[in-house]
Amino acid sequence: MKPILYLRLKKKVTAKPGQPLSIKHLCRLTGKDIPPEVGDIHVCTPSLRNGNYIVIDVIDVIHMVQQQFPALEVHHVGSHQMLIEVKVSVKRPRLLYVFLVALLLFTGSGLAIMNFHTDVSMADVHERIVYLLTGTHQKRPLFLQIPYSIGIGAGMILFFNRLFRRRFNEEPSPLELEMFLYQETIDQYMINDEKQKLDLK
Repeated sequence: MKPILYLRLKKKVTAKPGQPLSIKHLCRLTGKDIPPEVGDIHVCTPSLRNGNYIVIDVIDVIHMVQQQFPALEVHHVGSHQMLIEVKVSVKRPRLLYVFLVALLLFTGSGLAIMNFHTDVSMADVHERIVYLLTGTHQKRPLFLQIPYSIGIGAGMILFFNRLFRRRFNEEPSPLELEMFLYQETIDQYMINDEKQKLDLK
C-alpha cells in the first residue's frame, strides 16, 4: 500500500522578489511514512517581471510531488488555488504625511458631525430636553452638551475597539472587518484574473 500524503494549500503567502519557495512554504503537509524531502521540492522563485501576484494551482503542486516521488499517493484538502504576493520592502511613512492625513481626517469628521447636528437642530433638542427636565429655558445647557460631546468621543473609541495601539478586547472592530472583507475580495479577484490569463494562453 502506497504511503498517503495529505496537502492543503495556504490561502496566501507573501514573498520577496527572488526568494525561492518550496512546497513547505506554500502547503501544510501531513501523512505517515512521508519523506521529509517532499517539503523541499522547489515550486517557484517570484519576481516582479510578471506582476505582484502569482497564482499556484494544486494540480501543479501534485504534479511536482508525483514527478519526484511516484511512490506517494497525494490527496488534496481545501482550496484549489493560492495566491503569492510579491512584496518589496516597505518604507516607513513620513511623520509629516501621517500628521497631515490625520489632520485632514480629524477636520473632515469634525465638520461632518457638526453639519449633522445642525441638520437635526441638536442645540434646540438639548434646550428642549433641559426645559422638560428643569422647567427653565437655557440657551447653552452646558451640563448636558459637555457630557454629550464626551460621550460621542467615547462611543467612537468603543465602537472601533482601539485607543492608539491598545485594544479593549479581542473582537475585531467594524473597520477591521471591512478591511478583511476588502482584502478577501481583492485576493479572490486576483486569483480569478490570473486564472483567466492562463486559460487564454
